[in-house]
Amino acid sequence: MNLNSRAKLSALLLTLIAYYTAAVGALTYSLSETIIGPAFYDKFIWRSGQDPSHGRVNYTSKDVSQKLNLTFATPDTFILRADYKTVLDPAGPGRNSVRIRSNASYTTHVAIFDVRHMPQGCGYGEVDIVEGVHSKPPNLATLHTTAGCTMPANRSHTGSSASNNCEGGCNVKFPSNQSFGLAFNDNGGGWFALERTATYIKLWFWPRKGGAVPSYILIHGYVYMSLYIVRIPNTSCDITKYFSDNHIINNLTFCGDWAGPAYASSGCSLTCTEFVNQNTDYFKNAYFDIAAVRIYKE
Repeated sequence: MNLNSRAKLSALLLTLIAYYTAAVGALTYSLSETIIGPAFYDKFIWRSGQDPSHGRVNYTSKDVSQKLNLTFATPDTFILRADYKTVLDPAGPGRNSVRIRSNASYTTHVAIFDVRHMPQGCGYGEVDIVEGVHSKPPNLATLHTTAGCTMPANRSHTGSSASNNCEGGCNVKFPSNQSFGLAFNDNGGGWFALERTATYIKLWFWPRKGGAVPSYILIHGYVYMSLYIVRIPNTSCDITKYFSDNHIINNLTFCGDWAGPAYASSGCSLTCTEFVNQNTDYFKNAYFDIAAVRIYKE
């Protein structure tokens, strides 16, 4: 969800433009920005070229992504996908894909991502609010920082802490398999939310069907969020030191620094690079369908 010179907390993604409040913990927020459908073309910058995580992709420009139908929008939908028609030359560039970054940056805020579909299958890489590889649930939310930021072993959240050293990536497993991959898509997606303040970062997830989706998420009104899945306190990590302004980043990569080494144990065929090079129709499910992004500020 963000990228800055000191740390990385990625992401991977509105019909009422009105005044609402979102009370989260002790702070009160107002709806300040809604991004839906064609607004993504105005609110985000396309970052073309090679993948910084060394994935087997070639990120395209905005014009090229539209020409190749890798991004398109309707009044209530934004699609971001990879090419699924081309057999790649092993000596040539990677599979055409998309990486976008928000124009705006954020510090203290709440961001709610209404996502209907995420990429599924072999070879897929990471987005760090929504992070995982090869469609293996559940979702894994991860912070990556420089040395010196750690998390306490015991934290008051419902997720399962997997690593507490943020230099290598401090991460938390979500309790629901519906938070990632095929199970997420079969359930129609869901909502991810993030709150960042000077003293903590918190994350939530609600599946679209069969879960206790709060009414305020559905009507975009008053928001009070408890029972958070991930809590990142500043007790052993100074958030104001390790994180400058956040940008929202959404990208789709294949293989790369995480999915590549994890491929051998994925149960998928060939090597990761060979699989990405040779398959075409398989990658029809390599797309994000984002219904909305809403930003709340104090």
